[in-house]
Amino acid sequence: MSHAVTAVVLAAGAGTRMKSRTAKVLHEIGGRSLVAHALHALSGAGASRTVVVVGHGREQVGPHVEQVAPHAQVVVQHEQNGTGHAVAEALAALPEAVTGTVLVTYGDVPLLEPQTLAELLTDHHAHDRAVTILTAEVPDPTGYGRILRDASGAVTAIREHKDATDDERAVREVNSGILALDAAFLARALPRLEAKNAQGELYLTDVVAGAVAEGGTVGAFMLADPVQVEGVNDRVQLATLGAELNRRTTERWMRQGVTIVDPATTWLDVTVELASDVTLLPGTQLHGATRVASGATVGPDTTLRDVVVGEDATVERTHGSDAVIGAGATVGPFAYLRPGTELGERGKIGTFVETKNSRIGAGSKVPHLSYVGDTEVGESSNIGAGTITANYDGVTKSRTQVGHHVRTGSHNVFVAPVSIGDGAYTGAGTVVRQDVEPGALAVPETGQRTIGGWVPRRRPGSAAADAALNAAPNLEDNAGE
Repeated sequence: MSHAVTAVVLAAGAGTRMKSRTAKVLHEIGGRSLVAHALHALSGAGASRTVVVVGHGREQVGPHVEQVAPHAQVVVQHEQNGTGHAVAEALAALPEAVTGTVLVTYGDVPLLEPQTLAELLTDHHAHDRAVTILTAEVPDPTGYGRILRDASGAVTAIREHKDATDDERAVREVNSGILALDAAFLARALPRLEAKNAQGELYLTDVVAGAVAEGGTVGAFMLADPVQVEGVNDRVQLATLGAELNRRTTERWMRQGVTIVDPATTWLDVTVELASDVTLLPGTQLHGATRVASGATVGPDTTLRDVVVGEDATVERTHGSDAVIGAGATVGPFAYLRPGTELGERGKIGTFVETKNSRIGAGSKVPHLSYVGDTEVGESSNIGAGTITANYDGVTKSRTQVGHHVRTGSHNVFVAPVSIGDGAYTGAGTVVRQDVEPGALAVPETGQRTIGGWVPRRRPGSAAADAALNAAPNLEDNAGE
């Protein structure tokens, strides 16, 4: 039997303990905001519609939700009067009465997994309950609502920590706040909620007592992994859950055949994709849509965001974003790949090289000390040390074209727009302002000019002048010339 599910994500809280200009649910761990993690968890719920309730920081949270979950409906809770009020506002905003099941979860519980919500709903529907509570036993239940049961073990109520007696506070089974509720029962229960509690708010958890009073069935689905339902209220908890999420992420990849030499210093966003036989060395950080193919080695001390790394490539001590690295290519150490960089198969971007918006062909190399921007390099070419592509004249960015099997000398400057033909060479120190024909050699226009005695004449008394005179005393005779 199928059950329609309406998911409600509560994300209206002020988050004052974060002490931040950014809304609490927009803080990130593992490459997603807290609310984006919550929305991802719903992928296992089979919800026909999702409503996100926003309040504090709604001018930030609303647009973000629309970006990461365009299918979700954003509802504003103008007055934060408790979780019961928030759910009532969410359901009232829908165009028709809700049927089936309402699943309520929170925007600040980032480790919750899709499978957990799927299992909660399966248990709820299998027992045809009015309410099913996702619970967990924790060593320190301080701050959590306690699950109260009668002598037979049946759930009778949820008592918030501030309203609990000493005996009730001794209970270690706690309410996660995540509930599956029969929609018809919820429609009857919400109008009956009263703010008779320490906070003076309408608690959604009070519907449990209402269900018991009606003779409805209330059950608890206990989660064996309580960390999944831990919430974030301050930056200490944000860092703690971030580290735990990263530990779980690195463990998952290692079990799928990825070598991570030092998981403690390796940070992976949950959106990163790794193939088997990838090796990640210490100090590696992979973010966003980064994908690493089989046999590649990344690190140590490398940060990549939205970078594609090909099979058997090596990326060492490199910072890169929005770039593509071909199979068998090598990058680094100390390379900077800016957006638009594409390195072909077996290519090389070496030490102290910066690239931007450039394609470097298969087998081509930029070994060291160079800037390559807005450039196309063909196959099997070598760019000499200290090469600069002067691509910007203060108004326009122009491209440099370097052909196949080109050899450029050290300390070249290519003043774009300019083209170096296939098989051409350039000499050391060449400033290339005009196109070089295929097979031609471009050299500096003039040879070296040496002005004798310049330092003693123009820098008298300096350490350099003294050193020169000590080495060649006869320079002093010409110092006045």
